[in-house]
Amino acid sequence: MSDSQKNYYEILGVESAATAEELKSAYRKLARKYHPDVAGNESAEKFKEITEAYDTLSDETKRKRYDILRGIFSYNKSTTDKTTQKEAQKAYRQAQNQEEIIKEANKNREKSQNQTSNTQDFSSMFNEFLDGFKQQSKSKKETHRPINGDNITTDVVITMGEAMSGISKTVNILSTQECSNCHGRKFANGYNCPVCDGLGTVSQHKKITVKIPANVKPNSKIRIPSEGNPGMYGGKNGDLYLNVVIENNSNFKYDDLNVLFTIPITPPEAVLGTTINVPTANGNVLMKIMPKTSSGQKYRLAGQGLTKDGKTGDMIVTVNIEIPQNLSDKEIELYRQLKDFDKEKV
Repeated sequence: MSDSQKNYYEILGVESAATAEELKSAYRKLARKYHPDVAGNESAEKFKEITEAYDTLSDETKRKRYDILRGIFSYNKSTTDKTTQKEAQKAYRQAQNQEEIIKEANKNREKSQNQTSNTQDFSSMFNEFLDGFKQQSKSKKETHRPINGDNITTDVVITMGEAMSGISKTVNILSTQECSNCHGRKFANGYNCPVCDGLGTVSQHKKITVKIPANVKPNSKIRIPSEGNPGMYGGKNGDLYLNVVIENNSNFKYDDLNVLFTIPITPPEAVLGTTINVPTANGNVLMKIMPKTSSGQKYRLAGQGLTKDGKTGDMIVTVNIEIPQNLSDKEIELYRQLKDFDKEKV
């Protein structure tokens, strides 16, 4: 039996002039009675029929079209003109083909010129139904066109050492997913989906592990394909873009492919010379500080900078002489003695 031949008003137990509130009240009462969780699986078909009836009558546009169709089939049953009856049914079956619809409607108009006013009313209702049907089909096609998912952009914070050597990082992103309850349809059992609140989508956190390449520069963007928001109706997933943020560190700077590094030493180390460990992308490297080194003096470590397009920069190490804050009395006395021996004024 087609939808138009079912009496949805009778199924819900209401009059054809029932208000929206009366429809809702009737549906709730029947749904509670025939829900499979309450009445068992044998009531599933009845529950489906009740839901189908309410879904149609609760929507103003669907209800109007249903009433029109119901009037068409009522007319077909009462008419004594079998030819007219067959033509109406044929036109309805061909409603998805616009050209056939127009041809059939024109034939009906020509043949209805000598009919009674009731036949003219039927043609008017039938044409109104066809217009609505075509509009609904067009809307459905547009709704189900593939929709690509949106891209997601987020920051990933790393240290200078990690930027130089590369690292794998786990990032937590907020993505928009299709609601698993209503599958994007926004409604469930005739009401707004309680899980997504009628949006069709839900937001959830997702953790993914990404690889940060070595020698990455600040504010670089790393693209992770298909890790953005998911597409709908067969559309492609969006991409994830990571904006690289390197933690502030006054010891490290960039100069093209060169890495600039500042390291503190003590006054005795500056005067006597020493060997110190310098952190690089390839691990700690021993660097010799020459005797009588001045504050601000630079040393170059070849090949310890960034690499790009087959070229590798250097690390430029700047020495900064710093006086310890917690000097003992003996150390202070030694500095006084040095002062007495100081013959050269800087």
